[in-house]
Amino acid sequence: MKRVLITITLILFTTTHSFAISKVGTTAAQFLKIGAGARAIGMGSAFVAVANDVSAVYWNPAGVARLDNNEVVLLHTEWLADVSYDFLAASINMGNMGAIGFSITSVSMDEMEVRTELEPEGTGEFFDAGDIAASLCWSRNLTDRFSIGFNAKYIRQKIWHMSASGFAVDVGTMFTTQFNGMRIGMSITNFGPNMKMSGRDARDYIDVNPNAIGSNDQIPAYLSMDSWSLPITFRVGAAMDAYKDPHNCLTIALDALHPNDNSESVNFGLEYGFQDWAFIRLGWQSLFLPDDERGSFLGGSGSGEAYPTNAGVGFSYSFNPNLKIKLDYAYADFGRLENTQRFSLGIEF
Repeated sequence: MKRVLITITLILFTTTHSFAISKVGTTAAQFLKIGAGARAIGMGSAFVAVANDVSAVYWNPAGVARLDNNEVVLLHTEWLADVSYDFLAASINMGNMGAIGFSITSVSMDEMEVRTELEPEGTGEFFDAGDIAASLCWSRNLTDRFSIGFNAKYIRQKIWHMSASGFAVDVGTMFTTQFNGMRIGMSITNFGPNMKMSGRDARDYIDVNPNAIGSNDQIPAYLSMDSWSLPITFRVGAAMDAYKDPHNCLTIALDALHPNDNSESVNFGLEYGFQDWAFIRLGWQSLFLPDDERGSFLGGSGSGEAYPTNAGVGFSYSFNPNLKIKLDYAYADFGRLENTQRFSLGIEF
């Protein structure tokens, strides 16, 4: 098993290597890069080694096997440019058979008026666009310290009469060390074939030989559409409870990211919990990433200022040993693009 995991990691890491070229904007299904779960976002998206709630379906499927109870989470975000982002995930613990989970991610927008070069004020038609991804996860604890998980997902993007469909696989592992319970996590997400748009909007009418007498300018033709790779991301990180007693817990987490459509970067996050019912979170995202629009220190916007890009709070209340409600909020700074705010509701049963 260890040899298989090492081989998969090396192959996929080589595939996603960018050779110092960021390739920004050269992948399809960019909505897959929007982080899920207000808790994880509040920690600066440093979550691959934490992954101890149902949002692990997105960050590291290996973490799903470590959930003691069944869990559901609902998240809504008013994303940038009046785009709505919604995420639903659930997990079921099956004991010795491991755990299964599923998730649905949806990105939608209001209708917009169709404008052309000849009719810049609008043609009277309207179009919309939307993306959706559905995933199914299986995870299992191979030992009391080592877990593995797999996630298969269906992806679809649509804009007006054009659409593209594809599928991808996520692989994740998690290992608990003997050094103060430190966890080490790894995940490779969105590994799959390229996606290509198709539909009637690619149809056009041309004149094959406009210089010929009697030539027909209504010959149907189709524009050739290029295919684009998915936004594959390799994450590796570590998390540890730096301080813990019966009433307080301080968790620190650090993730290193290697995407196939951008430069490498680092996420760092903190979470302080009081009696397992109130939480405060702070995080810095995309550290050392060149030309990043989001605020950060040691790089990013280039200002050199030290200020948090992400922050959040959370509350947890147990009605009885078999029912717990969790409410989380996260704020993420996007610099000149202002900010996004996420709210998520979790139910543990």
